[in-house]
Amino acid sequence: MWGGLRRPGGPFQVTCVLAATVLVAAFSLSPTYAQNSRNRWFAEKQNFGAFGERLNANTVTIVSGSPNGTYLSIAYDLAAVLDDGEDLRVLPLIGKGGAQNVRDVRFLKSVDLGITQTNLLNNFRRSNELGSLDGKIVYIAKLFSEEMHLAVRADSGLTSIEQLAGKKVNFGFVDSGTQVTARDIFSRLNVKVEEVNLGQAEGFEKLKSSEIAANVVIAGKPVAGMAGMSADAGLRFLPVPFAKELQEDYLPGVLTSQDYPGLVAAGEELETVAVGAVLIAYNWPKGSEQYRRLEEFVSRFFSKSAQFQQPPRHPKWREANLAAVVPGWTRFQPAEEWLSRNRQALTARNQFNEFLNSRGAGALDTPEERERLFLEFVKWNQGRERR
Repeated sequence: MWGGLRRPGGPFQVTCVLAATVLVAAFSLSPTYAQNSRNRWFAEKQNFGAFGERLNANTVTIVSGSPNGTYLSIAYDLAAVLDDGEDLRVLPLIGKGGAQNVRDVRFLKSVDLGITQTNLLNNFRRSNELGSLDGKIVYIAKLFSEEMHLAVRADSGLTSIEQLAGKKVNFGFVDSGTQVTARDIFSRLNVKVEEVNLGQAEGFEKLKSSEIAANVVIAGKPVAGMAGMSADAGLRFLPVPFAKELQEDYLPGVLTSQDYPGLVAAGEELETVAVGAVLIAYNWPKGSEQYRRLEEFVSRFFSKSAQFQQPPRHPKWREANLAAVVPGWTRFQPAEEWLSRNRQALTARNQFNEFLNSRGAGALDTPEERERLFLEFVKWNQGRERR
């Protein structure tokens, strides 16, 4: 075989000549090919660079809560209604809850907005843990009430929150809104328990197996993780009294069989307490790119507020009164200016929504029918004012 390879004009010599020809051609073409590749790469980089810059310039981020909580549903609704992918991008972020959300809005450069609880803002102000928040944190709007859900085993024999003294109670993740608020409520009611810090899904499993005595969730009803629980889950809620000690920072609330048909007996209304959820923002300097983005967000959010009242948006949107004031806190200036210009129309819309909800019609009518009824309501209200 090796002898055949040495013969002139043999197969090996032909192969070598062909390979050399291809190699020379490759070297002769490579500078042109490489130059064309570089040109295409730079062109694409420039084109996508401009796209990326535009996307960043028009994106606002909102830190919310856990996948099973109300905050993420609300943030998703904001993105679904306001995000057009070009002029405004609303990017929801999964967060750890209200307390951490305040920290994230205050310190993380990538976070513009967050959902938290009014009592947590007041707690941070009193403790000065994050320094002075005045001039740093502003609010866009008060959103809805978050109810305290205190779940126990149906066969536990427990009838009051006071009977949990000395027992293991899950307050949720550390630094979550549920943990901080549950600590505050139990402390004000002077009920000393053994605190456990688990995620809500794990907390309910531990409750079912009797490893803990109760599981606390503070979120807007109906909470996705509990609304679908059947009666055979073996759980129920304990009442939480609206005691005098709670009335400075909290509101009265109620849980019904309509909210949780598997956990509350038919026709029953269970007393609980609630706290206000609020949309907050970092107070970026006027004239900055971040300020401009938030200004655009506010304009769209307020002008499209009616869309949040309609299915399939979270039922808690029907409680939202965007003009409501959060005492002791400053509203973002563009939001305050928008409300000043449109307060009368927004007030009429809120009155109309209250009217529908009081009659149980809030979720029954179609968006078209709801808008038609609203226009009739406005005309009727204008005629009444003239009279």
